[in-house]
Amino acid sequence: MSKETSIKLFEQKQIRSIWNEEEEKWYFSIVDVVAILTESPNPRNYWKVLKHRLLKEGNESVTNCNQLKLQSVDGKFYATDVANTQQLFRLIQSIPSPKAEPFKLWIAQVARERLDEIEDPEIGIDRLMETYLKKGYSKEWVNQRLKVLRSERI
Repeated sequence: MSKETSIKLFEQKQIRSIWNEEEEKWYFSIVDVVAILTESPNPRNYWKVLKHRLLKEGNESVTNCNQLKLQSVDGKFYATDVANTQQLFRLIQSIPSPKAEPFKLWIAQVARERLDEIEDPEIGIDRLMETYLKKGYSKEWVNQRLKVLRSERI
């Protein structure tokens, strides 16, 4: 498997995905995600019903998903509903499942952190510094990088 088409694992279960070079985005098989989160015996039907319900609620961010050809278990490629990361997070929020709860909590935490950063930009700078340091960059390198980022924004 290449970067363009690969399988992601979640709790030892496969999620088919494909990289869109032009958009520089990953797309994930919605049916695979639904199957994992709901443990439904028929995840395609679950997705069909959920898509219809979301459309009735006026949510078009998930229901206007792309279809891309992904390899199936039989080795053939079929048009499959896929979602980018943002659409996938929105979909997860719509699925009532105990397995979706950790994702929902994480999404809520990240949203709260970003709102805090909007109110106080210093929090964002501190978070960025902490992230770079965790990745092993030196404090000097991080300070230089932050200076470059600030000058690019001005």
